[in-house]
Amino acid sequence: MEYPLLSLELAREIELAEAGAAVACAERLAAAQGNGAGAVASVAGGYAVYCGANSPVTQAVGLGLDGVVSKEEFDRLEEFYFSRQEPVRVETCPMADGSLIEQYRERGYHVSEFSNVMVRPVEKAAAAGLPAGIEIQKAADGEIDLWTLTVAQGFAEHFPVTQELLSVMRLFADGKNTECYFARVEGKIAGGATLALRGRIAGLFGASTLPQFRNRGVQTALLHARMQRAAEQGCELAMSLALPGSASQRNITRQGFRTLYTRVKFERAFVER
Repeated sequence: MEYPLLSLELAREIELAEAGAAVACAERLAAAQGNGAGAVASVAGGYAVYCGANSPVTQAVGLGLDGVVSKEEFDRLEEFYFSRQEPVRVETCPMADGSLIEQYRERGYHVSEFSNVMVRPVEKAAAAGLPAGIEIQKAADGEIDLWTLTVAQGFAEHFPVTQELLSVMRLFADGKNTECYFARVEGKIAGGATLALRGRIAGLFGASTLPQFRNRGVQTALLHARMQRAAEQGCELAMSLALPGSASQRNITRQGFRTLYTRVKFERAFVER
């Protein structure tokens, strides 16, 4: 397989492909609930997204990939979140313009998280046979609520299962060109995952396994099935996110993914204005 080299153009394509799913989620939330439940603003070449207080989707993505980030642009970013009494959180690509980092320094931001952006070329050959007893199926329209609950329960040690979280996940699941999958072990639901088809980029997100079914190959089976589907849809590059050194990173590394770059989340607490 021929792996791509990191460039500004590729980084922008990947970051904006991921941002597209978050933007669509916020727009659907706004349309469904109104009252400021969801909001989006174009800022500094990327997007500031709001999907409710403390939501994992409430953050900015793709900033600084179109050149210099001015003080005025950064003021707009902070106003977007502070006006909603929310901290500013920005997922930052290392290809971002240095002026963005300077804004963080001047305003007292701290680093709160690292995440590896991992990629591999899409090839049908990646879809190997499933481990014995595991079956992967696309979630039917009437199963989306069950899917959101399953995936949320798989992440419960990191994000408590709340109605707000389930609502946001449901909006993601209903997104255009987004497909949701169940994993079953001996007929019992064991986990789930998402595939976002965005042009030549296939995003593999939201994979989780219920605690009682872990270490049985569920994550590997979900990854294989989604890679096969991405190949069928003509995608060229698969990408996924993982915390450095995590079990998720180990799983997808074994499937041929490599770290293309590491993102840094910069954060500043809510400041009354």
